[in-house]
Amino acid sequence: MAAPGGPAAPRLPSDIEPAELPADAIEVGRILDAWGVRGWFKVLPHSADPQALFSTKRWYLQPTERGPQAFAGTLLLRVREAKEHSDSIVARVDGIEDRATAELLKGARIFVPRSSFPTAPEDEFYWVDLLGLEVFNREGVHLGRVKDLMSTGPQTVLVVEYEEGGKPQERMLPFVSAYVDKVDLHARRIEVDWQADY
Repeated sequence: MAAPGGPAAPRLPSDIEPAELPADAIEVGRILDAWGVRGWFKVLPHSADPQALFSTKRWYLQPTERGPQAFAGTLLLRVREAKEHSDSIVARVDGIEDRATAELLKGARIFVPRSSFPTAPEDEFYWVDLLGLEVFNREGVHLGRVKDLMSTGPQTVLVVEYEEGGKPQERMLPFVSAYVDKVDLHARRIEVDWQADY
């Protein structure tokens, strides 16, 4: 607490408005820290290809799950500028003009509506669209549901969850054309050349 007549602790400006998180919001990154002295901040994107961050000028912010929180609920940030810098993204938004205010956002999670993502090229998919899809092999055997995806460097691996003996199990399936025959986002289904006992 500041002493009488001393400087007040920084607060988020009142023109950064509370908002409802869109129903199709996807978490795409996290604010690392302030960057420079003019209100810019560094963003750690969750994807190696951060195009979703650049696809909209409206970012929805929710507070960090740990540590001090400068705000509660969801805030709408209006992005003035965002650009790649080194291994991260730097951005500035309306209403944040100095380093002390930008520091208040440290750890906050950034969401954007899925509807604002750029269209993926043919035969490419956003990870978020593959989560929850049912996986079947060429013989029609249900292999499970996509629980997660992992990058192993040269390729992506589907983590497929299924039940055996009443217990949840996982199988790893390379998400490459040699094994994946078809992805049908509308039918929520992936067809693969893979056996249940692999």
